[in-house]
Amino acid sequence: MSSVWQYLTLGLDREIFGIDIESVHEILDYRAPAALPHAPPFLVGMIDVRGQSYPVIDLRTKLGLPAIPVTPATRIILLNIPLRDRALRVGFVADRVIEVTELDRAEMESAPEVGGRWRSNYIAGIGRKGDAFVVVFNLEALMAGDDPALLEPPLAA
Repeated sequence: MSSVWQYLTLGLDREIFGIDIESVHEILDYRAPAALPHAPPFLVGMIDVRGQSYPVIDLRTKLGLPAIPVTPATRIILLNIPLRDRALRVGFVADRVIEVTELDRAEMESAPEVGGRWRSNYIAGIGRKGDAFVVVFNLEALMAGDDPALLEPPLAA
């Protein structure tokens, strides 16, 4: 059985993240979600896609990165995340979608426990695509908590 798996790669800030392609339902051009009162800061609102409601998560806010204005490259990635008792339908706002790529799970490294910027429980593994690192999300863990995934603010560029 092959350990090569397909991932949708997306960009946030200067980081590249991967989402298991099996969880990806659709990729949309950005559109402003309808606001939800008293929602956590990372939940920017709801959108309707052909009669289905999707809560929309700003991945930058969820990861503790600074907000940026929407650009022509901004996308909403619609996901069906398998949880223990149900599937969670959600949209993620990403700065940009890069491509669908293959990563070998057998060669993935685990998240660093010390010195890393990210909460390791949000990371399923770290793969390589050429010279770049791809941080693969553990979607269930990412959606389970309200804490930012970034442990400390990024250094100014």
